[in-house]
Amino acid sequence: MNTSFSSIETTKTKALVINALFIALTLVATMFINIKLPIMGNGGLIHLGNVPLFIAAFVFGKKTGAIAGAFGMALFDLISGWTVWAPFTFFIVGAMGFLAGLISEKVPGKRVAVNSMAVAAALIIKIIGYYFAEVILYSNWIQPFGSIPGNFMQVVIAGIIVVPLVTRIKQRAI
Repeated sequence: MNTSFSSIETTKTKALVINALFIALTLVATMFINIKLPIMGNGGLIHLGNVPLFIAAFVFGKKTGAIAGAFGMALFDLISGWTVWAPFTFFIVGAMGFLAGLISEKVPGKRVAVNSMAVAAALIIKIIGYYFAEVILYSNWIQPFGSIPGNFMQVVIAGIIVVPLVTRIKQRAI
């Protein structure tokens, strides 16, 4: 029996299962753990979909973080009536997951500080990305400022939940 073949297949299968799991967790956390905001900007949503995204990025790396965020949240947009946002979400949240995972993987130092820095970088991507997405969708440079507080709260709350827990999660996952 060729053991290298079975090892490669097991690794690919494990990666596929982990990616699918975090896509589903991100979708579910975005869809069912949320608060609709009718008064900020163009409405919007504060959700906990960033929690599994950050766990995926910090525990399993940049690729899994990008896949979980891009597909999980874009799927939410597609099936929940926010369809016009799906392409923007795919790229913005995918970039958030990728960069958060990259920083967590490559930057040396205490994990809490490094992961907090990764959350801050993801926050910048989210705020800037969705600001320009709204500029494109609504042809208005002022109105998108109203969405910044909700986007800020989403990422900060997820960071507060994930950063203290992720080291313990990573020890058990590997």
